[in-house]
Amino acid sequence: METKVSEIANGIYRLSTFVPQIAPPAGFAFNQFLILGDEPLLFHTGLRKMFPLTRDAVSRIIPPERLRWIAFGHYEADECGAMNEWLAVAPQAQLAHGQTGCLVSLNDMADRPPRVLADGETIDLGKGKRVRYLDTPHTPHGWDAGVMYEESTGTLLCGDLFTQLGDCPPLTDGDIVGPAIAAEDLFKYSALNPDMGTTIRALSKLAPRTLALMHGPSFAGDGAAALRALADDYDRRVADHGIVVGKAA
Repeated sequence: METKVSEIANGIYRLSTFVPQIAPPAGFAFNQFLILGDEPLLFHTGLRKMFPLTRDAVSRIIPPERLRWIAFGHYEADECGAMNEWLAVAPQAQLAHGQTGCLVSLNDMADRPPRVLADGETIDLGKGKRVRYLDTPHTPHGWDAGVMYEESTGTLLCGDLFTQLGDCPPLTDGDIVGPAIAAEDLFKYSALNPDMGTTIRALSKLAPRTLALMHGPSFAGDGAAALRALADDYDRRVADHGIVVGKAA
């Protein structure tokens, strides 16, 4: 395996490791995102067993010990499996996540206390970069789920939203909704709930110019339209399961 490095927006780098053995013959990519600034942030740590690959990829951009912030979508191995390895390499680094994730997992599992982020709270990374944390509970899965939005570039760090198969290009302006629908049909990885569509449509109001996918290519274009189309598909799935959209089950 190798980890490929590509700049997908000004000062935001995609670190992508393709694993052909997962979901063959298409395979599956694991992506992390490094945002530069006076206080660089890594979104997703990657799997613990992939840490050497990810560390070496980061070192092509900055010295790994310069890392200041570590964030991710939710508590799961590919999102944060290597968090303590990163904390050991970067002595000034601190995890940053929402209240639920910190209370149920990170306060115990992380080697250093995390910074607890309120919904909508921002971190100023310096040099014009600023990230905003947004709670997205159970969207696509995980009680503790959340995303981050880099304001200067209009980049939404989507976590598992829009997951798709294959060794994708770093950046595309093509369809990311159709492949995401196909992946959901295959994996059924989302925690279907009546608020999914509403949660995703709220993200569309950011009008992101770039969507940074954890599993798939990053997307440059009308991010709001893509998010609304994904929300529509989840509304359909929820209705097909007899759940009333927008109301408690």
